[in-house]
Amino acid sequence: MLYTEHDFLDRFDAAAADGFGGVEFVSPFAYSPEVVAAAAKAAGVNVVLFNSPVADWDAGGRGNACHPGEGQAFRDGIERAIDYARAMDCPRLHVMAGIVPDGVSSGEAEAVFIDNLAWAAERLAQAGIVALIEPINGVDMPGYGLSRLAQAERVLAAVEHANLRLQFDVYHMAMTGEEVVASFMRLLPRIEHVQVADMPGRHEPGSGTVDFQGVFAAIGKSGYAGWVGAEYRPAGGTSVGLAWRAPFAS
Repeated sequence: MLYTEHDFLDRFDAAAADGFGGVEFVSPFAYSPEVVAAAAKAAGVNVVLFNSPVADWDAGGRGNACHPGEGQAFRDGIERAIDYARAMDCPRLHVMAGIVPDGVSSGEAEAVFIDNLAWAAERLAQAGIVALIEPINGVDMPGYGLSRLAQAERVLAAVEHANLRLQFDVYHMAMTGEEVVASFMRLLPRIEHVQVADMPGRHEPGSGTVDFQGVFAAIGKSGYAGWVGAEYRPAGGTSVGLAWRAPFAS
């Protein structure tokens, strides 16, 4: 979502120039694993997270983990993602639930999602990669198969695998009315990755109504040792908009 003013393979250098030590992205699958890995290595940044394959993001594809009858296609996608993660030495994969298909109930979609996640959590554990799920609000992604934090907790409990963990996005939590800091602290043992954007607008922290002083203070005091990803839409140029980081640099 940052550095979209650059071609994909040029974004690694741009991020490094602005002081980022790690990067995440939606999809590397338009390029070979070796090409993406080489771009990251040349820039000196770690690839920390990317999403499992989707059919066509621009056409509305958001994965198939909750789609009945697509189990083999889902597993093939995870195997493909493993190839990329190994090439990039990336230790995490966000497993996309997908949009609930027409004619499929939310309960049926969730049951399929749970079954697929149980397989994926074990398969990714074998590959040394942590499987993540992320509740995404229904305004930004209508019909997505995992839209609320309570549902994510229910899915985590149903799968009950140590290699399935939570991707905690402050923006999505705020959009769905969660108490961001309280939820973060309560779920800290299950959280593997944090993402930030302000609300409304999904722009830089400090541009909206989220109390990021409180959010970053809680993260700092919690002992959380993972990455915090800047997953927002820059209001202007990416580099110009990074001034928000200065108060939280320590």
